[in-house]
Amino acid sequence: MSLHPSESTCHPSGDSPRSICVLGIGNLLWADEGFGVRCIEALQRRFEFAEHVSLIDGGTQGLYLIQHVQAADALLIFDAIDYGLEPGTLKLVRDDAVPRFMGAKKMSLHQTGFQEVLSLAQLTGKFPAQVLLIGCQPQELEDYGGSLRPVVKAAMEEALALGVEQIAHWGGEPVPRRTPLGEREAVTMDELALAAYETQRPAAQEACRIGDDRFMPKEA
Repeated sequence: MSLHPSESTCHPSGDSPRSICVLGIGNLLWADEGFGVRCIEALQRRFEFAEHVSLIDGGTQGLYLIQHVQAADALLIFDAIDYGLEPGTLKLVRDDAVPRFMGAKKMSLHQTGFQEVLSLAQLTGKFPAQVLLIGCQPQELEDYGGSLRPVVKAAMEEALALGVEQIAHWGGEPVPRRTPLGEREAVTMDELALAAYETQRPAAQEACRIGDDRFMPKEA
C-alpha cells in the first residue's frame, strides 16, 4: 500500500464549499471493483459529518449520478483505477484533470458512464469547483462474488484517511460516529456489508464464479 510519490494530500482552496458530495463508484460483486463503494460504507460506519456532506453509493449508476455531481460545490470520488502501478497503490487526481483522466483510463462500463456524467456536468456549467479522485490500483477484477484482495483492502485505510482529511479541509466537520447507524440509513444493505459479504461467501471449491448461489440461485 502506498501513495504515488508525485501526489500531495490537501489542495489549497478558497471559500468552504456549501455542498460536499462524497461518491464511491464501482461494482462490489467483482472483487477489487468494489473499492469505491467499500470506502463509502466504511466512512459512514465510522464517521459523522456536517449536514452539507452527502455520502453516495454510486455503484454502477452512470448518468443517474448527474444530479449529485451538478449539485455539489466539492466532489470527492473513490474508485478502483488501473494506473498501471503496483496493486494497492493510491493516486490522487484533481479538478479538471479528473474527467480527462477517467476518460483515458476506462476499466469497466461504470467508468465509461461516470466519465460521461463529468463531461455533461462541464457542458451544463454545473461542474464542482473542487474535485478530488482517490483511486486505488486493483489487483483482481475477474472474480464474481469475490471481495477486495488483501492489498487493496489494506489500502482503504490510507484512502479513508486522505478522504477524511480533505473533507475536513473543505469544512465537512468529520467526527467519529457517536450515534448508531440506522438500518435504513446505511448506504449498503446489511447483507452486502463487507463483513457479512465475506463471511457468507462459499468455499472456493463450491463457488463457481459464474454461479455464486448468493446472487445466481440454482433452479430447484
